[in-house]
Amino acid sequence: MNKTCILGSGICGLSAAWEKERKGRKVTIIDSTKRVGGVVESEESEGFLMDYGPNTLSLRLRKTAGMLEECGVLEHAIDANPKANKRFIVRKGKLVALPQGIGSFITSPFLTCSGKLRLLLEPFLFKGKDSDHESVADFITRRLGKEALEYLANPFLAGIYAAKPETLCMRHTFPSIHALEKKYRSLLLGKMFGFEKSNRLPKTRLISFPSGLGELATRMKMAIKGNFILDHTVTQVAGENGKWRVFAHDSTGAEWEDLFDEVICTLPSHQLGKVRWENVAQTENISTLQEAPHFPLSIVYQGFDKKDVSHPLDGFGFLVPEIEKMDILGSLFSSTLFPNRAPADKVLVSTFVGGERNPELSQEKEALIFKKVSQNLSSLLGIRGKPVFQRLRTWQKAIPLPDKDFGKRKSAANDLNSSNRGLVFSGSHLTGPPLPNCLDPLE
Repeated sequence: MNKTCILGSGICGLSAAWEKERKGRKVTIIDSTKRVGGVVESEESEGFLMDYGPNTLSLRLRKTAGMLEECGVLEHAIDANPKANKRFIVRKGKLVALPQGIGSFITSPFLTCSGKLRLLLEPFLFKGKDSDHESVADFITRRLGKEALEYLANPFLAGIYAAKPETLCMRHTFPSIHALEKKYRSLLLGKMFGFEKSNRLPKTRLISFPSGLGELATRMKMAIKGNFILDHTVTQVAGENGKWRVFAHDSTGAEWEDLFDEVICTLPSHQLGKVRWENVAQTENISTLQEAPHFPLSIVYQGFDKKDVSHPLDGFGFLVPEIEKMDILGSLFSSTLFPNRAPADKVLVSTFVGGERNPELSQEKEALIFKKVSQNLSSLLGIRGKPVFQRLRTWQKAIPLPDKDFGKRKSAANDLNSSNRGLVFSGSHLTGPPLPNCLDPLE
């Protein structure tokens, strides 16, 4: 039974550990914190249940659902409220529901008439030049028009990546959509006639767990028989006679080390430079991996008396286009999404601040962030009273972005993996940060 060490117990690390155990490996997982899950974390306070990282997991592929089912996690999942199918964007300072069918497409003011007509022209456009570095902004503008960029792509990407479409690379951010144009010329025609459905579930499920999405990590940990070394920071990884010795210390400074046949590193890219890599071929590529861009992001959790909120909160939440010039990126209607996120007579709204659009605001004092968020929510949701509950969580380096250099970093990781037998680099900065990607980190 070969020994495998997993560096990091985020979803990438837990998934890799589970996969290695299936193949008969003896697994050890090391993490610097006292819990598993990385950015996937949930906490309950005063009857409000908060997700500090991702709030939902979108199950689209049979492979992802099968993996979660096999490790005994899926049976504990809960599906989102059907009302969560309704999404809003801000247009001219008001919430506008996005269309859910052809009828609402025609009547909804989410785009102007000219913007809608431009969308309908998409099947008649020529295929663009084959570019692996085209930004999402350029791709959307070219295929769907400027208004679609400003009022669809821009807020949508702020909601997923807390980033601007100008920064993200289309090929790496939306690889399946990028492939549709290359193969079928038109996104709409490709979606209608060529979209691969054999690997997809009949219906996408939007899920979480009764105790929040953090329960995903704790249940994955329960499915893994290996040894968890928590509260230990990895300080050195050294090649030694065809094997790999890992050194770490705990929060008291006590040293730990062990020898492994294989090491899988799922540490965040900004943590790689804190590890001494010895007897590793092509170590210069590790510097390349550290170049993944991250921006700070704050999440503000506010609870209100239900009677003080005019808006019915009948949806997933809303996103704010940059052109609207507001302080926030968007909000989730958390107490609508899943049950028991707030006391019976309260509601919980989770609001995102900062990211690439406004990184400075996430660094401001807590009181100022609360004030700006309250002002924005009062205007958009018709809130009359003050919050009865407030919390703030800031991630200084939130989401690794798949920018134009993502391919270069992937290539660097491949070179490292092929040049160092038994040493593998993975993690969300290489798989892409969406949770389904992290559940398949060794693909």
